[in-house]
Amino acid sequence: MNFLQGTMMKGIIENGARQGIKESFEQYASLLSEIINPVDSKALGSNKEQVLASLHVKPPSDWKLAVQHFANFTVVSSICMGLYVLVHIWLARPSAIQGLELFWLDLPDSISEFIVCSVMVLQGERLMRMILRFMQARIKKGSNHGIKAQGDGWFLTVALVEGINIAAVDSSGSSDPYVVFTCKGKTRTSSIKFKKSDPQWNEIFEFDAMDELPSVLDVKVYDFDGPFDEIKSLGHAEINFLKYNKSDLADLWIPLQGKLAQACRSKLHLRVFLDNSRGGNVVREYLSKMEKEVGRKMNVRSPQTNLAFQKLFGLPPEEFLINDFTCHLKRKMPLQGRLFLSARIIGFHTNLFGHQTKFFFLWEDIEDIQIVPPTLSSMGSPIIVMTLRPGRGMDAQHGAKTKEDGRLKFRFQSFVSFNIAHRTIMALWKARSLSPEQRVQIIEESEAKSIQTDESSSLGLDDVSMSEVYASALSVPVSFFMEVFSGGILDHRVMEKAGCLNYFYTPWESEKGDVYERHIRYKFDKNISCYRGEVTSTQQRSTLSDKNGWLVEEVMTLHGIPLGDNFNLHLRYQIEDLPPKSKRCMVRVYFGITWLKSTTNQKRITKNIMKNMQDRLKTIFCVVEREFAAR
Repeated sequence: MNFLQGTMMKGIIENGARQGIKESFEQYASLLSEIINPVDSKALGSNKEQVLASLHVKPPSDWKLAVQHFANFTVVSSICMGLYVLVHIWLARPSAIQGLELFWLDLPDSISEFIVCSVMVLQGERLMRMILRFMQARIKKGSNHGIKAQGDGWFLTVALVEGINIAAVDSSGSSDPYVVFTCKGKTRTSSIKFKKSDPQWNEIFEFDAMDELPSVLDVKVYDFDGPFDEIKSLGHAEINFLKYNKSDLADLWIPLQGKLAQACRSKLHLRVFLDNSRGGNVVREYLSKMEKEVGRKMNVRSPQTNLAFQKLFGLPPEEFLINDFTCHLKRKMPLQGRLFLSARIIGFHTNLFGHQTKFFFLWEDIEDIQIVPPTLSSMGSPIIVMTLRPGRGMDAQHGAKTKEDGRLKFRFQSFVSFNIAHRTIMALWKARSLSPEQRVQIIEESEAKSIQTDESSSLGLDDVSMSEVYASALSVPVSFFMEVFSGGILDHRVMEKAGCLNYFYTPWESEKGDVYERHIRYKFDKNISCYRGEVTSTQQRSTLSDKNGWLVEEVMTLHGIPLGDNFNLHLRYQIEDLPPKSKRCMVRVYFGITWLKSTTNQKRITKNIMKNMQDRLKTIFCVVEREFAAR
């Protein structure tokens, strides 16, 4: 209620109005219940077996389908012409061999005979194509109808009831449609309905159990013209499970997209059921799996928080919130709000002076995620740039920074804890975008690793096999050597001598306790690498357990170099004061490599990188000693 003037009775008026509206709607609901039975989503789920049982009809016999397919002018005229020719052969006398004829080769004796033979050959060719087409269709008949799903997890059941106004592409003014359903890389195909513009399928398709909730179901309708002809699309559609509740999915009419489908207003009648066989442990199991990817403990959100999240974006009850972060959405001007992350979507919401900005898009819609170094406009914070696939996420285009070649780009910056947000986003995106084979490989590798808690290193160097590649006692104090990682003059001079161009770094930020982290970026000089690749690196700095030195850990990623995306490089610098305390320190460097993808010649690549790393370290330490001596 908006009060035009202030009053002491404001609370009493609001309570009275609230009570009156509540009683009015209770009476309205009571009146409606006497006329219309309310829909119960739980009842719809319990009636699933009854709904599917009603679709089990006796399939038509092959004879009936054959009559339906071959009852046309082409077949009838071919049969009549064939009988006519056979009767003629039986009544006519054999002619004498003349012209160029041989005793085994009888040629037409006139132009009319040649024309008749040509017509018969063409007619026979069309008849054989129809027979081949029918036999191929019988092989495809109901290829996935009635196949039971297997496994444990999320089960998707799709009942294809019927279609109306299916576009006609044949010369006879009809088509032979069939439907292909695709969900998370798995397909189910319906039977072919011959010469039908309003086909009745009544077929049920079950997808094997999925570990994660599916986001979309792709539906495509094709016309069958034979095994060797080009496939003709009669329309397509996409069912986004995040935009429907169970009651809507249980009885759904979807309009088909495409030029032919929209011109004919084609529709499909579907009944879709999404069930879970794991009970209430789905959220906990999913978070446990994500903990291994993110490297942090993840807590289950309260029911109230999940309910508020679902209402905010209009999501179904099975969607749950994983984490949310305060950040800025970069458009023309930064817009402060909150970024919400769930298993299937990434959403943003802000309410600035009563003006709300709200949108979300699927993880599968994201084509690439990049990190842009801090700028003045980003207030010294790295920027996460998300690029969507062409034509995807159009419902969220009002939140996009740019649109290039049909690809929307979203820019998020000014995170309170950038590292945690970045790791969580990357883990959730990879979990939805990787292929099933890649996911199995990651799960097998992660089973041998323990979950890193908040006290462990976020770079994960403890899980990498590292060997000492360099050790030397330098004639410089620890404090001077640490200037190599300070971002000052010595840092720039060392990187320049090591062949690093366009060197950029972020300030050290406290990650947790006495652990500090920064990001660096540079390009290789042509003398170092002929490919002139780029390096992005994350460094962590902490004191040694005995407070007698420093530990610097680094994870390097190479870009623009062949096979650079197949591995990550790990370095550990251990700097200690030499007793008794003097202007000297002991530096040990450990090197390791993590293979993200298997490739041949791993030993050869590792040996080449290690040799280059040793030469680079020698150059760095020589520069440090010279700079200290020059002071």
